[in-house]
Amino acid sequence: MSNKSIALSREKPVVLVVDDQVRNIQVVGNTLSAAGYEILPATSGEQALQRIAARRPDVILLDVLMPEMDGFEVCQVLQDDPETREIPIIFVSAADDQDIIIRALAAGGVDYVTKPFNKSELLLRVRTHVELKDARDHMRELLEMREEFIGILAHDLKNPLTGIRFSAQLLVEKREELPPKLEKLAGTILESAEHMFDFIDQFLIDKARDNQSLSVELKEVDLKAACHDAVERLGLAAANKGIHLHWTPPDAMVSVQADEGALAQVLDNLLSNAIKFSPSDKEVFISIEGSRTVVIRDQGPGFTEADQQRAFQRFVRLSAKPTAGETSTGLGLSIVKRLVTMMGGDVELQSEQGEGATFRIHLQTA
Repeated sequence: MSNKSIALSREKPVVLVVDDQVRNIQVVGNTLSAAGYEILPATSGEQALQRIAARRPDVILLDVLMPEMDGFEVCQVLQDDPETREIPIIFVSAADDQDIIIRALAAGGVDYVTKPFNKSELLLRVRTHVELKDARDHMRELLEMREEFIGILAHDLKNPLTGIRFSAQLLVEKREELPPKLEKLAGTILESAEHMFDFIDQFLIDKARDNQSLSVELKEVDLKAACHDAVERLGLAAANKGIHLHWTPPDAMVSVQADEGALAQVLDNLLSNAIKFSPSDKEVFISIEGSRTVVIRDQGPGFTEADQQRAFQRFVRLSAKPTAGETSTGLGLSIVKRLVTMMGGDVELQSEQGEGATFRIHLQTA
């Protein structure tokens, strides 16, 4: 891109030029206009604020030394207003004084240009800050779209879950009329639905509303009980596929530092994957090693060396395919890695192609 012109994919960027000397505005304005910018002139700080209230510029070229209201005061007003504090301000002054430059940058300016300025340098600096502002604006739009998408996703997930939970609640209330196997099944369905509601509320709705990243609340958790509950939740899925799910519990309680909901999500994802990618009549094993490690081992196709390098990346479809036509988003292992890391732990994958896979989840001891 040339310094003499700017290729734009949108309307002309707007530059507010603030200087009490009309001649300076004309010189700067001619230079920027020739390069494809739209110029808004202001000959005082008060007029600059009026211009900004009427139309938001992409960049402000702000003279430091002006009568009545100087550049520092204008900058302070803009910085105090959430609606204008993101507008890039390039201070312009004939004073090549280090203290003034430092004060200008500390006040909120993104750059400083001294008079008389070099035209190519001025164009380069203006163009750089216009592009940076465009990038920030685009990122903000993406974040807003993400939050909207998460809201829609959470809403659409909750609708069918509400029906599932309500039906399961009715079955549980009438459990005395059900055969023992169906009574247990109804309880598992209800527990799974409640677990999914908690996950949606904790990891989708609340975080989207507060614009926060995912967080976990660490406390002492019984790892033995967490594994037992996960086996109960996934036992039917394994049985329906002809998978033998072996749970070898330790003799005593195993206490770890973890988030209960996050740990359940980790175990469910890994067990679900083991079942999903294993052929019928194979076995899936879950056990606890030592005082803080869960081991989940399957007899599926295993991972190629290339797949092992990408296993925990988001939206990656690996070479192995579910054995009964199940769907795969490419997100399960990335969620596992992220949640375990947030709990201060680590995930280890060991596999040879055709020999199954073993995952070890190392957590922090309580």
